Amino acid sequence: MTRNDCQVLDAQDPLAALRDLFTVPAGVIYLDGNSLGACPKAAPDRVRDVVEREWAVDLIRSWNTAGWFELPRRVGDKIARLVGAHAGELVATDSTSINLYKVLAAALNIAAADRPGCTRIVSERSNFPTDLYIAESLCRERGLALDLVEPAQIAGALASDVAVLTLTHVNYRSGAMHDMLGVTAAAHAAGALVVWDLAHSAGAVPVDLHAADADFAVGCGYKYLNGGPGAPAFVWVHPRHADRFWQPLAGWWGHAAPFEFTPDYRPAAGIARYQCGTQPIISLAALECGVDTVLAAEPCGGMAALREKSLALADLFIELVERRCASHGLALVTPRDHARRGSQVCFSRSDGAYAIVQALIARGVIGDFRAGDGTLHPDILRFGFAPLYLRFVDVWDAVEQLRDVLESAEWREARFQQRAAVT
Repeated sequence: MTRNDCQVLDAQDPLAALRDLFTVPAGVIYLDGNSLGACPKAAPDRVRDVVEREWAVDLIRSWNTAGWFELPRRVGDKIARLVGAHAGELVATDSTSINLYKVLAAALNIAAADRPGCTRIVSERSNFPTDLYIAESLCRERGLALDLVEPAQIAGALASDVAVLTLTHVNYRSGAMHDMLGVTAAAHAAGALVVWDLAHSAGAVPVDLHAADADFAVGCGYKYLNGGPGAPAFVWVHPRHADRFWQPLAGWWGHAAPFEFTPDYRPAAGIARYQCGTQPIISLAALECGVDTVLAAEPCGGMAALREKSLALADLFIELVERRCASHGLALVTPRDHARRGSQVCFSRSDGAYAIVQALIARGVIGDFRAGDGTLHPDILRFGFAPLYLRFVDVWDAVEQLRDVLESAEWREARFQQRAAVT
């Protein structure tokens, strides 16, 4: 493989034109779309229109004339097409943490009604911390236990007293991906409900919630969905569960008739009840632009085509790093097996991981760093592969910069040792 070979792959790429949907700064190779997606070119004009026309000119009339009130469900229907949900089952709203609290509470209510005596929530020890914090808070409220296990121990932890298994489909640190179908089936066989966090899946890997017979799902709008920093998240509930219980944050947007302004709460039917307060319209408008960039791949094969390209980009990155940086102590953490890997590649190193990432960023190669815990989970150099705007030649050039940073020991410079607030 040479750089010219990469240019040939780019010329043959059926998704190549989708890069033009994004603003990609000159001189930047962006390998952090798994943390914050690139900005769609349509987003600034759309946000400007919401502010300067729909808000500034039409004022409150835009709730009706511009469709503001329906926006969470309209964007939700678009996201549903990417995760194997049906229209009317998913809503874009609130943050991932808030949505996780809603569905975990609802799942625990269902478990308590159907299987009294269930006392445990099970999750992965290296799950994203906010997922664990939310689960811990609910366990404290209800006198339950939160059991954290390694991935290989999940099946063995699914005893009859488990109320809910909550997992992130693709692990944020390692990029390892769970078998959603198999894990869900195993949990159901034990009587447990399953909550899936799709933060690192939606828009990156094919997901089919109905085929997996999942119970609940939440996900993030600002990673592979390209919705912008702090974009609204989304929540999905299987129709068999949606109307069984109130979710705990019973707000007026989740009321069956919010503009009747009754003093008592009457939950809306289905997923609409999983809304809470007034929705962030400007952010939702930007998120819709991001989701539309992913849907733009549908004529080219949709999520299957995006997945094929992301795997090819990541395979090339792994091959080049292991060949060209072989003597520099980088150890692959992400599974090689395509069926067990999301859309990111992570390497660990015993020292200097943070500084190496900072040196790369100074050269215009933007990845990120995740700290280890000193035991099973080492410090990580993390690189995301968003196939909508990444090219094969970007992979070649990124590895060339990494090799140079390591061979020159540039990362040892004092300027790269200072920890910023966000890593």
